[in-house]
Amino acid sequence: MEEVCGAAAAAPLRGDVEEPKQGSVLFLGGNEVKSSAVVKYSSAPPQAAFARLQEKTDLKLPPANWLRESAKLGPAGTTILGNNKKSKPFSSFGMAYDFIDSVGNDVDVVSDSENIKKLLKIPYSKSHVSMAVHRIGRTLLLDELDIQELFMRSSQTGDWTWLKEFYQRLIDQKWQRKKKSKEHWYQKAILSKFLYYSINGDGAAQPVPSTSKQHQEGPVSGESDEAGEASWPAPFEMPSSLSEDPGASNQGLKNDFVRNILWTFEDIHMLVGSNMPIFGGGRYPAVSLRLRDNNKPINVLTGIDYWLDNLICNVPELVMCFHVNGIVQKYEMIKTEDIPNLENSNFSTKVIKDIAQNILSFLKSNCTKEGHTYWLFKASGSDIVKLYDLTTLCEETEDKYQNPFTMPVAILLYKVACNMMLKKNQNKKHYGTIRTLLLNCLKLLDNGRHPQIIASANYMLSELFQLDEPKKEDSTDFPISGNSDESYSEEEEEMPDSDENGSYSNSSDPPDDNKAVAIIKSVGELSVPEKYKSVHRIRPSCAFPVCHGTEERCRLVLNYVLEGLKSVDSSVKKESDLPAADPSTPIPLKYEDESTSGGPECLEKQMALFLDKMGSFQKGKHSSQSGMIPGSWQYKMKLQLILKSSKAYYVLSDAAMILQKYGRALRYIKLALQCHDTYCCLCASMLPEVLVFLCQCLTLCGDIQLMLAQNANNRAAYLEEYNYQTKEDQEILHSLHRESRCQVFAWATDLSTDLECQLSVSCKCYEAANEILLFSNLKNQNPEQHVQVLKRMGNIRNEIGVFYMNQAAAVQTERVVSKTVSTTEQQLWKKSFSCFEEGIQNFESIDDATNAALLLCNTGRLMRICAQAHCAAEGDFKREFSPEEALYYNKAIDYYLKALRSLGKRDVHPAVWDSVNWELSTTYFTMATLQQDYAPLSRKAQEQIEKEVSEAMMKSLKYCDIDTVSARQPLCQYRAATIHHRLASMYHSCLRNQVGDEHLRKQHRVLADLHYSKAVRLFQLLKDAPCELLRVQLERVAFAEFQMASQNSSAGKLKTLFGALDIMAKTKGAFQLIKKELVAESEQASEGKSAAENMSSTDSSTSLNKEEVLKLLSIFESRMSFLLLQSIKLLTSTKKKIGVINEEEAVLQTNKQVYSLLLRATANRSLTLLERVEVILNLLEQLTQNSDTGSAGIQ
Repeated sequence: MEEVCGAAAAAPLRGDVEEPKQGSVLFLGGNEVKSSAVVKYSSAPPQAAFARLQEKTDLKLPPANWLRESAKLGPAGTTILGNNKKSKPFSSFGMAYDFIDSVGNDVDVVSDSENIKKLLKIPYSKSHVSMAVHRIGRTLLLDELDIQELFMRSSQTGDWTWLKEFYQRLIDQKWQRKKKSKEHWYQKAILSKFLYYSINGDGAAQPVPSTSKQHQEGPVSGESDEAGEASWPAPFEMPSSLSEDPGASNQGLKNDFVRNILWTFEDIHMLVGSNMPIFGGGRYPAVSLRLRDNNKPINVLTGIDYWLDNLICNVPELVMCFHVNGIVQKYEMIKTEDIPNLENSNFSTKVIKDIAQNILSFLKSNCTKEGHTYWLFKASGSDIVKLYDLTTLCEETEDKYQNPFTMPVAILLYKVACNMMLKKNQNKKHYGTIRTLLLNCLKLLDNGRHPQIIASANYMLSELFQLDEPKKEDSTDFPISGNSDESYSEEEEEMPDSDENGSYSNSSDPPDDNKAVAIIKSVGELSVPEKYKSVHRIRPSCAFPVCHGTEERCRLVLNYVLEGLKSVDSSVKKESDLPAADPSTPIPLKYEDESTSGGPECLEKQMALFLDKMGSFQKGKHSSQSGMIPGSWQYKMKLQLILKSSKAYYVLSDAAMILQKYGRALRYIKLALQCHDTYCCLCASMLPEVLVFLCQCLTLCGDIQLMLAQNANNRAAYLEEYNYQTKEDQEILHSLHRESRCQVFAWATDLSTDLECQLSVSCKCYEAANEILLFSNLKNQNPEQHVQVLKRMGNIRNEIGVFYMNQAAAVQTERVVSKTVSTTEQQLWKKSFSCFEEGIQNFESIDDATNAALLLCNTGRLMRICAQAHCAAEGDFKREFSPEEALYYNKAIDYYLKALRSLGKRDVHPAVWDSVNWELSTTYFTMATLQQDYAPLSRKAQEQIEKEVSEAMMKSLKYCDIDTVSARQPLCQYRAATIHHRLASMYHSCLRNQVGDEHLRKQHRVLADLHYSKAVRLFQLLKDAPCELLRVQLERVAFAEFQMASQNSSAGKLKTLFGALDIMAKTKGAFQLIKKELVAESEQASEGKSAAENMSSTDSSTSLNKEEVLKLLSIFESRMSFLLLQSIKLLTSTKKKIGVINEEEAVLQTNKQVYSLLLRATANRSLTLLERVEVILNLLEQLTQNSDTGSAGIQ
């Protein structure tokens, strides 16, 4: 025989399996019927050739080898040759357990070949049919339901009495056990002897055993009265034994078939068990051997039997031995495809195909509920086939465990789900099916009897929901319209109800058959092609739930986890010393007030204890309060469930964090860490992935504490969120408290109201995460996570450093009485500096140049605050720039330069680069300004100070970028203009105070002039600094006056005078800006009373501005008056000496006119500021018109 082996059977193959070959396609009797058979498993040895018996051999005499084991037969020899057609009640379950891969998915039917044949012969046979049908996914399991045997058992045990009464009421009122005839046993015996004779070997050397009736009947038939009890597996009466380990055995259900064959008949895929003896010899490698009474012709039923047996086992030829009264007469060879055409047994293969398709469709359409036991029944001699739902009938009368199929079905549902779970990542469309299988399994189980399977099923249900992808849309994971029927019959189109299906609808049931789910009114209908079509009743409950958000998905997971935990806890004996907590009473969440918190010092101790405990986990210390035994199923399952709940709470916390619900986020991460604490208490050794997950939890906890610190204004709302608890969370926590006090992470998850404490807790969380990664050597396996933790540590240390720095600055501003630096300030500086330093190390260790630069920049700012503190400590009396100030400013400069070196170039991070440059420029500028304004003359010479100021100012200019267009550009321009102004003033001052060295004087004069002109040019670019521009121009005029005082010749003086007047004329732009502001202000004031009220708030700032303008205006008027007077005098004296020059005459007249107007204006005290500005603008306009002529005349 050509055996075709399946590529991979789910169960280990127990026998020899031959090489895979293609299944055969047979063409029979003109009607093509496609049939292929693949042997998935065989315990039979290679076929022995059959021995042709001599004519006249008496089969009534037993052969010497009868019922003896033989090497040629293998372990299953007696099964094969006994040819026992009696089917066991749970045979399909044994096969399903072995080939779990096929169940629920690609196989339509799992059954004994005898049951398949019985179904396909229904239209031809008058005998009764009684079968149990179960649905698992899209697979139907068919088993013989021997009513006689069942009721014999019922009378002994009291089970199934309700079914017995139901049967007697509706079907057979005078039920009694029917006994087998003597003829039946006779035929069995001679068939067995014939097959033993046919083995080609020398087994006859054995002595002939006793031929007593007991020996013949018992072992051969296997159908004695006692066998009725034995064939119903005992384990189902002892469910407690099941709960120990559902995976350890097949619940006493063995796959006793010699062969398991995957038979495809047309489009129906069946997993079939067969014990048919197959021999070698004949024209083909395999033949089946049959014994026939020559006096009885072959009928249709026998023909169909032989044909189907050969098709199922892929045997191409039948050898028929004819006998008369047990005496062998002759042999005949018949090809399998010729069997349908034998005399007296003609049948149409196409009709058989139609019957198969109709029966399958009928069963699939009506056996819709997984986990239910359906009963397909046809009474002897009846044409009506009925289908009952025994589970529903049983629930109406008695306990569901009265149904002996309940447990095998539950176990099978569980196993199929387990098998699909192993492949769940390959195809997520099966999630709906897996969920349905598990939910139906749970419906069948009782928590008191099967806690392990219930816990495991709930855990698997929780595993269906992906928690490691919280950011993804759920719709991508699961088909929204997915229902379990879709996966049950992928190839079958869903058919609308039609009239022809009405033949087995409940509406047409006769009144006394209202218990039947469906009825086939006449077996003849089964022969009509496509009489029954598979109509699938869509059950929405089978769809995988579409979660509309992360929280909903996590809540479903936690619900399943809780059910699993309850199941585990209920199976662990309660210890007397366990705390009697009530799961319905909320467990108080600790709320910490700043008055009671021990602060960072207390945290240090808690952290040390925590890390010590983490170290002890590494050494394998563990303890459970509830007394669970390590290694027991409760122990293993609780660990899995706790870890799953921890992950769910982590995802919930992460989602709350994104929604900025920080109180809720802290509550969830607290629960996640409490789960983790319990896991640690139970677990002997921490798996690397669990430690990595703990690091993620601590990191998230650190993030939440930081966000709570940064959003202190919403503290009340966060506290309310934090203290809220659902009943589910309370119950999970109650289960956790059975094992542990859950206080290891209390330091990290308490909600404090103290900002410093929150920042410290955040930092400690990151440090703990980092410690775990370091001491467990996980940082190399998880480099990305280690980088994230170090980055957060750097960030939180920056936050804490800034917090202490701001505190120090606040203490400094509040210092009034004491002029010296307080120890509090110094302590704060040290803390701040220490944090910045550690943060810089964190960022440098991960090559994060940008953040390292920012922290160096903050350290520079801290140094400046230290410098300012020493400046304030000096007081204003005889104030000098102190060495301490110089020291701290230079330190600040060093840190800013380090920051620039860390960045390397502007391209790395332009914004940070520009910021550091600005801070560096500011530091140089501040230092130079303080040295200039509070010159340390007691320690240094004037020249030395001027040199240092000049250098610092030039360095400040170097780092002040006035060309790059940015928001800071006007500030940079203002700073640069101020620097040039200050340098020009310094050189101007040096020139005034210096005597002697003419070369140096000339150098200072040139430098003063250069810086004044640069300052003017920069101030002119700015539209909001008219006063500064005016002041610089007035200083330039003063500089010109100073130069004029040292000049002797009239021409030189006149030239300088005209230069000064020209400077005066160029102030017109500044005055126009001042006028514009004054006009705008007066318009706003005149807009009405309300506007005036609005302006009152800004009066203080504008009045200051006006004072400055008035002061500068008075100086301007006096200097202009002086210059005009001097020019009139000089021009008049020149005119007397050398005569009139037209140009000079015109200038003289203009100057006189402007001078007289200016005198009148200054004398008029009633003029407003705006009017005075307008007068000046008018006079400058007149001067400007003649300036070109004047300068030409002088030259």
